[in-house]
Amino acid sequence: MPVIECDVDDARERLENAGVAVEPGNTDHERWRAAHGDATAVAYDDKVVIQGETPRDIEAHLREGGGRAHVYFDGGARGNPGPAGIGWVIVTGNGIVAEGSDRIGRATNNQAEYEALITALEAARDYGYDEVHVRGDSELIVKQVRGEYDTNNPELREKRVTALELLSSFETWTLEHVPREVNERADALANEAMDGN
Repeated sequence: MPVIECDVDDARERLENAGVAVEPGNTDHERWRAAHGDATAVAYDDKVVIQGETPRDIEAHLREGGGRAHVYFDGGARGNPGPAGIGWVIVTGNGIVAEGSDRIGRATNNQAEYEALITALEAARDYGYDEVHVRGDSELIVKQVRGEYDTNNPELREKRVTALELLSSFETWTLEHVPREVNERADALANEAMDGN
């Protein structure tokens, strides 16, 4: 549950400018409430608390844009193909800004890795970062996206194009293969998703 310390009047204005309906709070302590997608924001005197299944639906509108982030992604499948899940983490100098995981149905490991990369990049874009340093433990996916390996599978080629389009939306980006232990949090989130947690 993200908590954003901010000027709540400014936060309200940002949400309204983004087309999010803002209503009065339900208690004396609540300044206002807003719902958007699968998230609800509740404002208090100097902070906004975001609840719901996908807090980034609102959180991205409230955080300051720009800056640099490290983005970690991982995906996998039980059985290859089999029940698949993804995990991603966005980290800045302030620590973990956002993370997520999801079951994506039946897929191969490579399909899940691409889905994790795409979802992580969409989240970083939604948060307004202009520089991202992306890291994953799938050497194949990293080298395909960087153009060092060919992509023969038509579906993976399409996902590669989507990933490159998302990367091109940032002013600066890098994509790096890292050992699994460096990618530990995204790996754990992907495993939780595969296990249905």
